[in-house]
Amino acid sequence: MNALETILRREDVAVVLPVHPNPNVRDMFASRLSDHPRVVLISPQEYTDFVSLLSLSHLVLTDSGGVQEEAPTFGKPVLVMRDTTERPEGVEAGTARLVGANYDRIVEETFRLLDDDDTYAAMARSHNPFGDGHASERIVKVLLDA
Repeated sequence: MNALETILRREDVAVVLPVHPNPNVRDMFASRLSDHPRVVLISPQEYTDFVSLLSLSHLVLTDSGGVQEEAPTFGKPVLVMRDTTERPEGVEAGTARLVGANYDRIVEETFRLLDDDDTYAAMARSHNPFGDGHASERIVKVLLDA
């Protein structure tokens, strides 16, 4: 939360944040961020709405394994706010970077992606180890050809 508040000091940053429905989590985010002019706190989204938001983002900060898989499909760099991940393929491919829950690392790596076009491009253009986003099309084709 502290890192996010620091990142939001930048005028070029706006945040859309799906907030976990647990009242302890929801209330903490609401008390600290609900009045911020560049923060939109939303409830967890249905899949299609979520991936639409993801496609519109510039970068992603998350602790979710699923988000680590989805974001590279849209060329979105992912900063993983965990010390380890069950999706090491993303880190190895360069689409994700582990920053843990460390304030300095979260802020430093976010600012690097916002300020360094080469670093951003390297992560955004890295090979997506989780697929190319066209699996359903291939499945339909196989089923229709069967």
